[in-house]
Amino acid sequence: MFKNALVYRIEHWEPPPLTEIERRLSAAPFVECGATQPESAGWVAPRGEQHAALAESIVGQLLVKLCVETKAVPGGVVKTQLQAQLDAIEQQTGRRPRGRQAKEVKEAVVHALLPRAFPKRTDTLVWLDAGARVAWVGAGSARKADAVLTRLIDLLGGGLKLSLLQTELSPATAMSMWLAEKEAPAGFSIDRDCELKQPDSERASVRYARHTLDIDEVGEHIRQGKLPTQLALTWAGRVSFVLTEALTLKKIQLLDGVLEGAGIDAATAGRDESGFDADVAIATGELRQLLPALIEALGGLHERQAVAPTATAAPDSTVAPWDAVPA
Repeated sequence: MFKNALVYRIEHWEPPPLTEIERRLSAAPFVECGATQPESAGWVAPRGEQHAALAESIVGQLLVKLCVETKAVPGGVVKTQLQAQLDAIEQQTGRRPRGRQAKEVKEAVVHALLPRAFPKRTDTLVWLDAGARVAWVGAGSARKADAVLTRLIDLLGGGLKLSLLQTELSPATAMSMWLAEKEAPAGFSIDRDCELKQPDSERASVRYARHTLDIDEVGEHIRQGKLPTQLALTWAGRVSFVLTEALTLKKIQLLDGVLEGAGIDAATAGRDESGFDADVAIATGELRQLLPALIEALGGLHERQAVAPTATAAPDSTVAPWDAVPA
């Protein structure tokens, strides 16, 4: 489901019925960029099939996907065309456009070149787990995730209010402790990738790739003031990921044992459309167990989020209630 993900707490939401969510998303479907349109965004089917539902409820988990298409003209091409246009105007009028006039010329150049630009598409999956009061966004940065959620909040209704997951210990503090003490938190193992940076203007950094981290050298870097910004971890021998200082989970991967235990070929997992429901059920099941363990390893939820009101029933009322993530 996710290569990268940020997790948000659902502080309040009264989910509409699934049919109403579908109706709302259908009012803003994805449409390709027009000839001179630089960007277009809209909702697509999480299942990846044409004419499939835009809102999927699988084992009680709500999935939606935003598609963004952008068209960009290479800066070098714009610069060349702009200089030619400015030179031509200067020859005709005796004055070279500057300031606002130059900006208008540049906009006209970009507008004329856009029809020849190649479009680029990116999909972002959002998983809303109302029972556990969390939302997972398949993005590697808070900026991208916030942009997706802003569109979603406007559509979903029900007073949806989200806040980025916060824990009592910052990831950098916790990762420093694990590395300095050469001991992973309960249920986790430290893998062989890590990045440490000096928190000053120079941002001196050290990166270990496919290297054992159970060495004195790593502890010495921490004693000198460097802080971990990324650390590869494995939870329960089932899910591997890289934890960042911003509490982003990157390079998320279900390990072979999980997929084999479910009768899925690791090499083709996620590619067989007929197995979409099974893939989602397995992935959400593993991540719903991983998250409480990670929160506990980071000292528990931040006090304000720990007392947030519980979300109401899930949008699909035919599914039994889920266990909440413990504080």
